[in-house]
Amino acid sequence: MKVLVIGATGYIGSATARKLRERGHEVVALAREERAESPYEVRVGDLTRPETLAAAIGDDIEAVVNVATSSGDQAADQAATAALVDALAGRVLVQTSGIWVLGRTGREPVTEDAPANPLPIVSYRPLIEQQVLAAAERGVRSVVIRPGIVYGDGGGIPALLLDLARKHGVGRYFGDPGTRWPMVHVADLADLYALAVESAPAGTLLHGVDEPAVSVVALAAATDLAAGGTGRAELWLRPDASATLGEPFADALALDQAVSGVRARDLLGWQPADRDAVRDLHR
Repeated sequence: MKVLVIGATGYIGSATARKLRERGHEVVALAREERAESPYEVRVGDLTRPETLAAAIGDDIEAVVNVATSSGDQAADQAATAALVDALAGRVLVQTSGIWVLGRTGREPVTEDAPANPLPIVSYRPLIEQQVLAAAERGVRSVVIRPGIVYGDGGGIPALLLDLARKHGVGRYFGDPGTRWPMVHVADLADLYALAVESAPAGTLLHGVDEPAVSVVALAAATDLAAGGTGRAELWLRPDASATLGEPFADALALDQAVSGVRARDLLGWQPADRDAVRDLHR
């Protein structure tokens, strides 16, 4: 398939673009301006200028994967989503959301059937999800993926933990000692995006989660070891974390969640590699 990737230069987007090409797809990258160097064909378009999207998609693009960071402007993101849906009748749209739309989940892993209870930092994202999923009624094979906390290849939020360990001389964690993060390696997540492009049914919502609930204390201790320490972990008090990272982001990092990724395995045959986020950070 010929796949337009929005956000192809980002952390998740670059891994997804590589995986799509490995699986034989032709990747086209959306960019705000022409790029002199790119491993892919580049088409100019901007999610903040929805009128540019139809021309970028054209008649030859068979699928669009949107892994770009949301703008934070509800009206702008809804307008961009509407433009993508309008341009993709009879084709495929895979949209990125995230597990923070679930809010605090409780001790047992929740599935895609759990109600949304979004944190302020992702307050309107469930509306975008519904906008994409409803496009199935208009002939779009629409899919929403909610990645867990993404790690691997030195990137993602866990890389922030490593930076904190280096800066403060001890592993730092958020929330309380019982806080857990659902996690997924970036390479496994890229596999899921490719499978979604290829075979996910219209109107599908999927959790991109491999490990349902990983202790943030264990993650912080692993980063302390990686930074040359002895494996110590201490709580980063909320006022200090909020002052450094901003209150909405700090609150999200303190969120205790347990999230199931079983549906993607059952529906698409997704098979994450045998990875371990704590071990990966320790390395």
